[in-house]
Amino acid sequence: MSVASYVFGIVSAVMILIVVVELLRRRHLRERHAVWWFIAGLLALVAGVFPSTLEWAAGLIGIEVPINLVFFVSITILFLVCLQHSSELTKLESKTRTLAERVALMELDLRKRGSSPEAEKPITRSESPPIVDSAVDDHPGSQSRAR
Repeated sequence: MSVASYVFGIVSAVMILIVVVELLRRRHLRERHAVWWFIAGLLALVAGVFPSTLEWAAGLIGIEVPINLVFFVSITILFLVCLQHSSELTKLESKTRTLAERVALMELDLRKRGSSPEAEKPITRSESPPIVDSAVDDHPGSQSRAR
């Protein structure tokens, strides 16, 4: 291994770790999403600093060319990241469907109240409780919108 490739491996691994930590610090990445990237960065750093560990691990598993172990581990980590994202996407779809059904039931209930003979008068906008858009409230400096 040449000195240039040795230094390149270490610098690349450190850059991965710096990017992951910086994304965490700026809250562009959540901790649960950063776990696999952090593990990948640490493995790359270990393999970069101690290249003999890569050869040892490849020999232990029975892989003749150590770079194939790097590709295998990389593909495995990408697979796990995709699996985690698919799991969270499924949860979000379920929550979105539940929320849409609740809103539809609430609208149906409001329409029934407005058209039923028991109701003396239909619900007007001024009498209905304000609906606050929580997505807007999460941002500092924004004003809540009442409908």
